[in-house]
Amino acid sequence: MTKMIQCISPVDGRVYAERAPLSPEAAAASVARAKAAQGAWAARPLEERIRLVQAGVANLNADKDRIVEELAWQMGRPTRFGGEFGGLNERSNFMAGIAAEALAPMVVEDSGTFARRIEFAPHGVVFVVAPWNYPYMTAMNTIVPALIAGNAVILKHASQTLVVGDRIAEALHKAGVPEDVFQNIVLDHSGTEKLIADRSFGFVNFTGSVGGGQAIERAAAGTFTALGLELGGKDPGYVMEDADLDWAVDTLMDGAMYNAGQCCCGIERIYVNHKLFDDFVEKAVRWVNTLKLGNPFDAETTLGPMANKRFAATVRAQTEEAVAAGAKTLIERQNFPADDGGAYLMPQVLVNVDHSMRVMTEESFGPVVGIMPVKSDEEALALMNDSPYGLTASLWTQDQDRAWNIARKIDTGTVFMNRADYLDPAICWTGCKDTGRGVGLSKLGYQSVTRPRSYHFRKVKA
Repeated sequence: MTKMIQCISPVDGRVYAERAPLSPEAAAASVARAKAAQGAWAARPLEERIRLVQAGVANLNADKDRIVEELAWQMGRPTRFGGEFGGLNERSNFMAGIAAEALAPMVVEDSGTFARRIEFAPHGVVFVVAPWNYPYMTAMNTIVPALIAGNAVILKHASQTLVVGDRIAEALHKAGVPEDVFQNIVLDHSGTEKLIADRSFGFVNFTGSVGGGQAIERAAAGTFTALGLELGGKDPGYVMEDADLDWAVDTLMDGAMYNAGQCCCGIERIYVNHKLFDDFVEKAVRWVNTLKLGNPFDAETTLGPMANKRFAATVRAQTEEAVAAGAKTLIERQNFPADDGGAYLMPQVLVNVDHSMRVMTEESFGPVVGIMPVKSDEEALALMNDSPYGLTASLWTQDQDRAWNIARKIDTGTVFMNRADYLDPAICWTGCKDTGRGVGLSKLGYQSVTRPRSYHFRKVKA
């Protein structure tokens, strides 16, 4: 009997949605249809592909009320935040706007003797394995440029956000993107790995855990399939003695706590110059105590449940271990009565922490942050680089030259100054070390969903 793929709602623990995974034969047939349809799609004018994809994004916006409610049920985000439409629209519009320039041929010579150029050809079929934490934005980061570049796309969404794939497919098909050109399918792990191992795709984009990324790489081994992998993170913030303290507290704590801490580039550890440390911690505690943990449908709720009780269990375990090793918790349990020991998890700020504790070195992906004092840029830099991950880092200072000097020594994909937890679509989204490899967004994002093809024509004269 086929085991169903289920979304267990963190709101009340019930099965919110379930789907049967495709059989190997049905999955292979989906790939075959995508390959058959891709050529005609790529042959359409670029302007037409852009128009249809943008119409699909517009259809998602028109469905906002239903989508926001479904997101709360699936992964717990409070409805007061209105979903992901700000980021979704910004990124989609930007990538559509730069498509003609990003995909334009690189002409080396066009003379009476030679035509030499590089063009950017679609891979063919792009496979998007999307995560649950920002299920629309992260999926569309690849879907939009992949379709615009002339690829067919097959989406496999996370089990926690099963319905999101349905909504994206509905929106794009209603806009006129052919059903075989964009497909949303449901697979289990073995089905996903089999398709990759069978060389079904020209490019695979995966966003998820380090373990998941390793499984993707193993499945692709020997196939020479191009991979984009955005994996774990343990993103640091460093507050220098000349920082705007209130702005730093507000931004960093929001980066640590928004979406119940379930953000790829969320702030998970903070290093503060010892001169500001006490003031920063006092203000951070005050900031966190303004949050309200509760039902995501309550208009007053600013912190919903984590997407799954097992994710909350990981954060609780890291926190308890840190406390047993000498860390101090600063947020009182009585301030957050909605913490039920399951998916509803109170936020926490820790001091007296160090890098012997998992909470400062392993990804938490929840509403907890450790704060450490430092005495120098060198100490802060060593601590920021003491991590297996490298997605973003956030520097807080009014001295731009100082920030440049530190930034270029941090092993990470993106460095912010005086901001955090943001994806600028004009700047490539990338990581290093165990955070993975590959590039999304920006002009470079189009290079991920295409391959260069060179032409060297000698013009024969009569």
